Amino acid sequence: MEERKKEGFLYKIAKLVVNRRNLILLFTVIGIVFSMFSSGWVKVENDLVAFLPDDSKSSIGLNIMDDEFTTYGTANVMISNITLEEANKVHEEIKNIDGVQSVDFDETSEHYKNASAYYIVTFDFDEDDNRCVDTLEIIENNFENYDVYISTDLGNSIAEIIDQEVAVIMVIVAIIVLLVLLLTSKTFAEVPVLILTFLTAIILNVGTNFLLGEISFVSNSVTSILQLALSLDYAVILVNRFKEEYEKLPLKEAVIEALSKAIPEIGSSCLTTIGGMVAMMFMQFKLGQDMAICLIKAIIFAILSVFLVMPGLLMIFGKWMKKTEHKNLVPKINFVGKFAHKTRFVVPVLFILILIPCIFLSSSCPYAYGYGNLETAKLNDITIAENMIDDNFNNPNMVALVVPSDDYEIEKKLINELESYDEVDYTMGLSNIEAMDGYMLADKLNPREFSELADLDYEVAQLIYIAYAANEEKYSEIISDISTYKVPLIDMFLFVCDQVDSGVVSLEEEQVSMLKEAKEQMNVAKVQLQGENYNRLLIYLNLPESGEPTYEFIDKIYEITSKYYNSDQIYVVGNSTTEQDFKISFEIDNDVVSIVSILIVLVVLLFTFKSVGMPLVLLLVIQGSIWINFSIPYIIDSPIFFMSYLVVSSIQMGANIDYAIVMASRYNEIKDKMSKKEAIIETINFAFPTIITSGTILAVAGLLIGSMSSEAAICGIGANLGRGTIISIILVMFVLPQLLLLFEKIVDKSSFSLPKVALENRSSIGKVKVNGKVYGDVKGKIYGDINAVIDGDVNLNIIAGNIIEDKEEE
Repeated sequence: MEERKKEGFLYKIAKLVVNRRNLILLFTVIGIVFSMFSSGWVKVENDLVAFLPDDSKSSIGLNIMDDEFTTYGTANVMISNITLEEANKVHEEIKNIDGVQSVDFDETSEHYKNASAYYIVTFDFDEDDNRCVDTLEIIENNFENYDVYISTDLGNSIAEIIDQEVAVIMVIVAIIVLLVLLLTSKTFAEVPVLILTFLTAIILNVGTNFLLGEISFVSNSVTSILQLALSLDYAVILVNRFKEEYEKLPLKEAVIEALSKAIPEIGSSCLTTIGGMVAMMFMQFKLGQDMAICLIKAIIFAILSVFLVMPGLLMIFGKWMKKTEHKNLVPKINFVGKFAHKTRFVVPVLFILILIPCIFLSSSCPYAYGYGNLETAKLNDITIAENMIDDNFNNPNMVALVVPSDDYEIEKKLINELESYDEVDYTMGLSNIEAMDGYMLADKLNPREFSELADLDYEVAQLIYIAYAANEEKYSEIISDISTYKVPLIDMFLFVCDQVDSGVVSLEEEQVSMLKEAKEQMNVAKVQLQGENYNRLLIYLNLPESGEPTYEFIDKIYEITSKYYNSDQIYVVGNSTTEQDFKISFEIDNDVVSIVSILIVLVVLLFTFKSVGMPLVLLLVIQGSIWINFSIPYIIDSPIFFMSYLVVSSIQMGANIDYAIVMASRYNEIKDKMSKKEAIIETINFAFPTIITSGTILAVAGLLIGSMSSEAAICGIGANLGRGTIISIILVMFVLPQLLLLFEKIVDKSSFSLPKVALENRSSIGKVKVNGKVYGDVKGKIYGDINAVIDGDVNLNIIAGNIIEDKEEE
């Protein structure tokens, strides 16, 4: 065995990894065991609203509502196949359940029709209180013999459903990956090496998610599947390198050589993928940052697993790989190369003709900013319940208007103006909620009016009003004429109740009972509608949650409210306003993600090919696949969730470009060594196994997610990624070869060279191994990347790599 006179840096790193493989495997096993426990520590955010920009109106409004108001938990319950008499009985039973505050139900068509009863249940607890879920479970159990449909935002039901769906998808993807690897491998023993490498990367990545603090339900669901699909190439590259080296070197030396050569190859391959993810980090909608960080971390763990863990596995399974070699099952596809050469002047023209309308169609892609217009191939129990309720009863579109605390009279004027518009069904605030006998909660009453309403002696009422004025430090009212002093009904009632509770005011038992009942009802209204600094109005719209008319009227609400309050302190919050904020952020994010992803990938390609023309050709193909992909939703009139578009376009640009790089790199290597026809045939045959392996797994993973997930955002990512990957594969296999042939001269003329620095000069006579980028004379000058044994006079300048004298023993 030869002894290296000088070892390169990467070779030394590879040697260190292989020599310390047992220690690395030990730490890996410890990490895997730790990850089994830590995977349960990760916090998952299930609400997309949490990822809106911090300065968006919805985010600020939601924070104010969390700080200033109580939002009780609610649930919409529909029972089918029930008589009106039974429905009334159920109404009473639900009201009497501990933890239920109120149940909205009457005999009108709004709550009973088509033999179905519709109940709006409000619980005694805040919507974040787990006791709401416990009470809801009691309702479900009590009426399990009925056809019950429940729609609610309480609990983590949707998260549990998604976890179950993803677990099934992951199993199916794993089986498909196994089958693909068996079909595309040349030795059976390489399959366990690849599988163990993937599993290690996935487990370690999931186990470290808790370090991120909190991740989105989207990232938590699809990261592992996408990690497997996106990073498959890295492990395959190292395995193929190892098999090449193992043909001529002993096992350990073959692993070291393979790893040292694979590091730069895998590194450059992952840069474009990471580049696409980095683009998502520039999004205002913070879900992009969340997914980008999770996916980049996943890819880094995949690389580390390949570089650190896989060499140890190759040392274990290496000998078995030779013993389990089998016939290559991937066929040669010479006909594709012949077709490419014959149609090199036709296909590019057809491609451009198809691309032009697709550019315009994709720009008109119908985006959805909420789930209302989206359809999924699979429906979960929650979606089925929501659809059943929507089909039978009108579920109102409610938005909350948050305004500064001010005079109730101003609030009443605002409510009256809002209700004058046809788009508003009705509005609810303290100013228009009836308390008793025709008086509203915010109506101002003098002592005489209050005494009559509360059935108090007038003198007692006067004393109470004097005490209230003193408490509010309004002494002028006491001095002038207390009989003309007017106080909002809700404020006076709550004040009297406090005085009775403290023993300052004594009333008859019947009066005390009436006051306590009124106090309870008023407190429920007050904590929901009145805060320390803001009041909240509930506006019920005659508009759908989604659509331009709704978004335009939201703007109209701001315009109307600005007449009465400072516009900087007005916030409208609801599903419609959230969608509007999604729309606003998307209009910016769409351009940013597209430009940044293209620029990052372009820079990587420039340094990879040292040519201006080649990156443009590759980008045209992959960007073309994106345009074609997102013109399809317009053609079939199927809306796509805006977030799905941003995520898929980034992944498609970052990951699918690898297929084009494999094709272009191989063609560049051999185009001057044979005829153009032979070169393109050889190129396609060389690239086909890699493209079909990686592309099939990514496409299948995407399509499975799209067809088996009932969550619209996740479903959209899967379906569009799967379709986009298939389109990319088709273009790379049947369009890119023709473009390489057609634009070869332009690519060559636009090439450039990086500055050359001779790091070391070596001269030798005899047989030597050359591995790296060199420049010099070998019975004639040579410049480029070579991996060869040269027998003759050698005078080379080493730019990167090494030269080793090959002393064979006779």
